[in-house]
Amino acid sequence: MSSVHEIEAAVEKLSRSELAAFRDWFDGFDAEAWDKQIEADVAAGRLDDLADEAIRDLREGR
Repeated sequence: MSSVHEIEAAVEKLSRSELAAFRDWFDGFDAEAWDKQIEADVAAGRLDDLADEAIRDLREGR
């Protein structure tokens, strides 16, 4: 499968149980990708400003 269209067509052919299994797998796959992106953003310091702002807000009671 080399395109989104082909993947969509294959997913449309899944039985209910296969679709449920695929959905469970994809949820885990997507969550892992999200976690890796957040970890990379943290390591690169891209969230530092947001963290500093949140700490300031907490200290100031907001």
